[in-house]
Amino acid sequence: MLKVSKFGKKIAAVSGIGQLMDDLGNALAESSNVLMLGGGNPAHIPEVQQYFRRCIMELLEDKGEFERVIGNYDPPQGNKKFIEAVSVLLNNEFSWDITSKNIALTNGSQTAFFILFNLFAGTFEDATNKKILFPLAPEYIGYSDVGLVDNLFTANKPHIQHINEHIFKYHIDFSQLRITDEIGAICVSRPTNPTGNVLTDSEIEKLSDLARANNVPLIVDNAYGTPFPNIIFTDAKPIWNENIIVCMSLSKLGLPATRTGIVIANEEIIDIVSQVNAIVSLAPGGIGAAITTNMVRSGQIIRLSRNIIKPFYQKKAADAVEQLSKLLDGIDFHIHKPEGAFFLWLWFRDLPITDAELYQRLKKRGVLVVPGHYFFPGLKEKWRHKQECIRVNYAQDKETVSKGLEIIADEVKQAYRIA
Repeated sequence: MLKVSKFGKKIAAVSGIGQLMDDLGNALAESSNVLMLGGGNPAHIPEVQQYFRRCIMELLEDKGEFERVIGNYDPPQGNKKFIEAVSVLLNNEFSWDITSKNIALTNGSQTAFFILFNLFAGTFEDATNKKILFPLAPEYIGYSDVGLVDNLFTANKPHIQHINEHIFKYHIDFSQLRITDEIGAICVSRPTNPTGNVLTDSEIEKLSDLARANNVPLIVDNAYGTPFPNIIFTDAKPIWNENIIVCMSLSKLGLPATRTGIVIANEEIIDIVSQVNAIVSLAPGGIGAAITTNMVRSGQIIRLSRNIIKPFYQKKAADAVEQLSKLLDGIDFHIHKPEGAFFLWLWFRDLPITDAELYQRLKKRGVLVVPGHYFFPGLKEKWRHKQECIRVNYAQDKETVSKGLEIIADEVKQAYRIA
């Protein structure tokens, strides 16, 4: 039997995201008929992909630039030209007071969260243990297994607002939120994966005040947010200060394969992220930054996000909600108000089977979704709601999404009918 360290045992253990990614990959390899409504792949938007193609052609035609991009390491902080362009753009858009010293790149935002969570939580030199607090559950499945130690997370149950008969929204329940000595950082995603929830400006301001008062950072996962890719369907003011860490990405813009994460923080944190980059990977990959630097400088990245990417997903969200509302008529179903990202969070109250069993039944019928119970890292208390929800990705082509939603509705109706 292979002998490995505690780290090896933990990192190699079966994880929710590992199992799901295996299912997704195997399904694609074995059948072209699988309806992929799970996973987090962005849509292949023709206008966006054509623009990226032009950017790559310009890179190839710029004498010596292509050779530099693929033949030289960037600094551990990341591509300097791209970082400077991002700092200028964010200052112009939001009046933030940042410089290039406040930004580092990582090999995808998942790597950024691995660094940040283990920086602010775990075992400290004084033998105390700290945790990452998610003030609003459910939260992103990818957070669950990045800790180097067990029990790295704690979470707060939400307040549920019923907007109408079938649409609801989660809010932070500040009356139950406790920032104790064991909290090392607070983390939220905005828009939230899996629900498409966008925390209100008031909620973000309250969290910022709480974090500052308790001398812990507030980490905001802005992978789907403004100004790019701007998959956000409601008004939301992004804020930054020395106590806030904002994480962005090029993935949902349409470049997931380039693995480009962006961390905006105070200079001390940026220095640490850069040092980890140097140790773990020498430097972050530079292809994504090279492709998009001119997009950022010109502001085209904002226009593309605002005029093409946002309306594309907003229409797909509206179409999916409309279709499900018809298909699920007569069922006690609830859809989280889609305010951003590209997922629908479906809640089937008093579902006679668990979300895991529903997942398996749908998988047998060629539809892949993500069962909801994976999205509650740190929330250990029993709550039936965890087993009544699924996440559906509506980014695929219209025919795939429509057919997948029909099968989901049929399977859910069968579950209630048989019970």
